[in-house]
Amino acid sequence: MRPTLVFQGHTTGPDTFERCWRRSAALLAGAGVGDGDVVALMMRNSPLAIELMAAARHLGAQWCPVNWHFKTDEVQYILANSGAKVFIVDADLLDGLPSIDPGSSRTWTVRGTRPGLPAWEPERDALQPTPSAPAPPRGAMFYTSGTTGRPKGIVRSPLPAAQAQAAAAMRNHAYGIEPTMRALLNAPWYHSAPNSYALGIALEGGTLYIEERFDAERTLQLIERHRLTHAYLVPTMYVRMLALPAATRAACDLSSMRFVSSTGSPCPPEVKRAMIEWWGPVIHECYGASELGYMTLLTSEQALRKPGSAGPPMPGVVMKILDESGHELPRGTPGLIYIHQPATPDFSYVGNPQARQRMEIDGLKTMGDIGYLDDEGFLFIVDRQADMVISGGVNIYPVEIETVLHGMPGVADCAVFGIPDDEFGEALAAAVQALPGATLTAEAVRTWLHERIAGYKVPKVVAFHAQLPREDTGKIFKRKLREPYWAGRTRRV
Repeated sequence: MRPTLVFQGHTTGPDTFERCWRRSAALLAGAGVGDGDVVALMMRNSPLAIELMAAARHLGAQWCPVNWHFKTDEVQYILANSGAKVFIVDADLLDGLPSIDPGSSRTWTVRGTRPGLPAWEPERDALQPTPSAPAPPRGAMFYTSGTTGRPKGIVRSPLPAAQAQAAAAMRNHAYGIEPTMRALLNAPWYHSAPNSYALGIALEGGTLYIEERFDAERTLQLIERHRLTHAYLVPTMYVRMLALPAATRAACDLSSMRFVSSTGSPCPPEVKRAMIEWWGPVIHECYGASELGYMTLLTSEQALRKPGSAGPPMPGVVMKILDESGHELPRGTPGLIYIHQPATPDFSYVGNPQARQRMEIDGLKTMGDIGYLDDEGFLFIVDRQADMVISGGVNIYPVEIETVLHGMPGVADCAVFGIPDDEFGEALAAAVQALPGATLTAEAVRTWLHERIAGYKVPKVVAFHAQLPREDTGKIFKRKLREPYWAGRTRRV
């Protein structure tokens, strides 16, 4: 791994990066980390985070990125559930974990010190390791977002050389990775897609500009100043950049951009169109999952021709739409999306093999998403199975309603979900975030929808929010929106 990393005005060249990650690998090995072990990393975006990922990969260990927003109970659960042998944490993050007990995990701090805990960098810099042969890589251990119950940790099988090459080719295709790229990463690296993006650039030897957090105007300035060619951005970032004053957006030259990657949450068609009109045909969207890898890739040209599509399957991917009995459905009929991605290593869940087994039929796996393939083989995602609402025996897919509502003037964001209804079992509710200065009413929202979709799809309840709760990937926490409506009830659907 020989990338060039730029962070807070400091450049880490390929030689320095390689020297550091090899020293870190030696320090991990000295702590007993080897093939199949887990290294938990609770760190903000930085070159050191990528260095430790490279070190763990070299040893055949899984690196487990921990969300730096987590509190004590959440962190301790992941450390215990993953069986992490080592826990490495940004020193200042311990201020939010006053009662943390890492258990059997040997702990170091990075980018600062804390009484009673060793600091990683001084111990690393004292080593002069001899070159060692790499173990077959396993990849990261990501934990699911935990929208129901505790999150599940993904355990990867080791990758033989041929499959490792196929996985790299798949990742490079999804993100447009190439050795000469000058890329921007300002999404949190603890999520699977930004993590994979950083890993791919490290492996290919590109240049990566790392930001601790996203800032809309600064993103445009960085692209112009450094003539950046690639970026990983999520739809929420698009919306925030589009909301900048017209003069601010016009002031920056973005013509160097060649490939923008977007995953994590669907991008509303009108947002994507606006970005393409502004940045040119450089916007790409992937549909994928931490467990299954990348499944589709949609170019700008395809997005304009087929708005709302997630794109065709990536090369080598087998995709079928099945009903709940496992029978394949005809084109245009929504059903469960099942795929086989040969470039993605097999996996299981920590302590929960039953959940893994329930996902598979005849070698095809599903994340519970519902969609259909059109006549040209383009995937359209209708909804997640867990989000489907059954009202009076009728299946309703909230994403369809959200897509229509996103087109209403004055609507910045929205989420539709099921709430209890004594007559129909479930009814629909819409949570709406208005644009600054916009005046919206529940009646106006319902009228807009009534004019565009069937009456049974119009939400019974419309509530307005200053901000909708979101993960850093841009996904809306629908669980947090649902909970007040279901409180005190024994059922959730």
